[in-house]
Amino acid sequence: MNSKEHAKITEEFSDLEVKKPMTNSAGLKAIFSSVAQAAKYMKPLEAVKLSLKLNQKGGFDCPGCAWADPDGKRSSIGEYCENGIKAIAEEAQKDTIGASFFEKYALDELATWNDFEIGKAGRLAEPMVLEEGATHYKPISWVDAFNKISKHLNALESPDEAIFYTSGRTTNEAAFLYQLFVREFGTTNLPDCSNMCHEASGSALSETLGIGKGSVTLNDLHKADVLMIIGQNPATNHPRMLSALEKCKKNGGKIIAINPLPEAGLMKFTNPQKPLKMLTGGTKLADVYVPVRINGDVAFTKALLIKLLEKETETGNVTDKEFIKTYTHGYEDFVKDLEQYNFEECLKASGVSREIFDEVFEIILNNDNIITCWAMGLTQHKNAVDNIRELVNLLLLKGSIGKMGAGTCPVRGHSNVQGDRTVGIWDAAPQAFLDKIEEKYGFKPKSEPGYAVLESIKAMHEKKAKVFIGLGGNFSIAAPDTNYTAQAMANCNLTVHVSTKLNRSHLVTGKEALILPCLGRSEKDYQKSGVQTLSVESSMGVVSSTKGVKEPCSDKIISEVAVVCGMAYETLKDRTKIDWLAYQDDYDLVRDDIEEVVTGFEAFNKRLQNPSGFYLPNGARIRKFNTKSGKAEFSKNKLPDWKLKKDELIMMTIRSHDQFNTTIYGMNDRYRGIFNERRVIFMNREDMKSRGLEEQQVIHLKSEYDGEIREAHNFKIVGYDIPKDCCATYFPETNVLVPIDSYAHTCKTPTSKSIKITVTPA
Repeated sequence: MNSKEHAKITEEFSDLEVKKPMTNSAGLKAIFSSVAQAAKYMKPLEAVKLSLKLNQKGGFDCPGCAWADPDGKRSSIGEYCENGIKAIAEEAQKDTIGASFFEKYALDELATWNDFEIGKAGRLAEPMVLEEGATHYKPISWVDAFNKISKHLNALESPDEAIFYTSGRTTNEAAFLYQLFVREFGTTNLPDCSNMCHEASGSALSETLGIGKGSVTLNDLHKADVLMIIGQNPATNHPRMLSALEKCKKNGGKIIAINPLPEAGLMKFTNPQKPLKMLTGGTKLADVYVPVRINGDVAFTKALLIKLLEKETETGNVTDKEFIKTYTHGYEDFVKDLEQYNFEECLKASGVSREIFDEVFEIILNNDNIITCWAMGLTQHKNAVDNIRELVNLLLLKGSIGKMGAGTCPVRGHSNVQGDRTVGIWDAAPQAFLDKIEEKYGFKPKSEPGYAVLESIKAMHEKKAKVFIGLGGNFSIAAPDTNYTAQAMANCNLTVHVSTKLNRSHLVTGKEALILPCLGRSEKDYQKSGVQTLSVESSMGVVSSTKGVKEPCSDKIISEVAVVCGMAYETLKDRTKIDWLAYQDDYDLVRDDIEEVVTGFEAFNKRLQNPSGFYLPNGARIRKFNTKSGKAEFSKNKLPDWKLKKDELIMMTIRSHDQFNTTIYGMNDRYRGIFNERRVIFMNREDMKSRGLEEQQVIHLKSEYDGEIREAHNFKIVGYDIPKDCCATYFPETNVLVPIDSYAHTCKTPTSKSIKITVTPA
């Protein structure tokens, strides 16, 4: 097998069972699922110990999503969700793998396993190397591993021939040192997982509000009049968000759910921490469910804006005129542009009925404290930036920025993806940040932007980049255009992955490959100065501590900080201006440097001792907009121009409930009624009928982009409540259909939520 075959996810079927989709989330089934995961994969006493410390003050941060913890009291029953326990069960699994495992299994055999089996093989227990031409990984010492990395990096003709990727689970301390190493090495090739998910959020919010982060706090969600949940499935991807939605409802707030699929977690929530709720059936969440067609979001929002301005003309009391006058710029141009659009055409393009539209309009019309929440359902389209800018237009029109219960809430994925960007993981960092680096460390970092994810893949594919180092993540499978990406990785001289467990990217290698096992969040980090504390930033800009509580799974694994320091020390040697080994011994020293270099981290070590952490500065939260005009910017956004050929569908990729990013916790998706299988395609039943297709029929999928054909074989059809001409498939099984050249304007996020496909019987 070659790397292209190693990247191929099995096309064989399990015994698919389809049940009626659920309309209620969490509850007893979530409890049973959590207990079953912990019991199967973890040591019993460790499972109990970790559950009591997960997301607690003085405990460790969940390695799953980035949802914020409460500032005040936290649940004594458990401040975690079902998928949080699954994440811990994956990280702290009782089995380990090392020399004997890799001696037994060749790469070709491991490549035949599905991703669930690969992930559950066990925790990586020692560093491994795949030598050129070898069929098996074998053990390598840390010294030799760092020497090999140094040899490859220093043999490059230019530092720009190396790619340094970062996953969102990396802590602030490791991320800061990593980008520092990369900049001193001489490149800005710092792609990260933000490039594939919320880059559009950062671009749109920076342009319109002056900060690429959300403006709200957890308390704002509790006190909002209206929560708009758009392109997001919180019950699976951010389950603890459901508690915030429940509190909003209890306080009299209304929830508008806008999504192509009627997800269970948007409809009803049974809080597993409240026995009475489980007896009475839970809390209804969505007051209105809006079944928007895939990528119909700008059209729907624009229809709302048109009607709001019409109503303003009639009554004069719809918009917040004082806010618009004092705090915004570009209102007149925005209105003039909006007048070019026809309401009926916008509503038709959205796929939403007039009856449902009117329900939403009345709620928006009569409330001013509005929060818009979104995830990748908005950010992975060609017009992803427009999606978010149009939502900002709505908030600006209503004055719903910079006050209690109102604002923007992009819901991030990985637990520190926002923090990594804050401390410098960025291929296009601001010059002010680079100047601070130069002032502090005495070297001048390169200022030209480096490669983001898509550019990195192309550079490796064209052999312009020859070394790939990944700090966490499952790059080759998370990235779009699977076959193209696999070939890109295979073109490298060396691929390196810093990981806690095995994943498919370890099988998609360059000529040589290293797997460097690191500590997980739950494990104690012993260094010369004692057990170390680390830090992370939540989706709402709160920096808090995280400190492992269990013993490391092996004495041959080291921390992410130690891995970065080891690579940097060995690679840079006499030409470095930095005492890398001192950082490894005492992480307080890293935080002292972050305090000097990164705005908002004053008295970092002292403030980190606050059990609740501390908030970073956020101009949009206080109506100080760091834009070119110094005010919040209205924007002009076009409708997407979707023209489907006969028999074409718009496909979006989604996660199953037993999944976080590319980590597969199990083969079920109980909320959608899917069991024992992932190779399914959710289709509108009218679309099935018009094509002569039946339930569970096996079909092949094909996408065509710029004359190039991509195919994914063997998927079973499941009829579902999804808008006509739309369909959905699981990520990453259909990443092979996402073209490398199809991406959002401005930010180059892959268009994984809007791919034109056709289907044919197998």
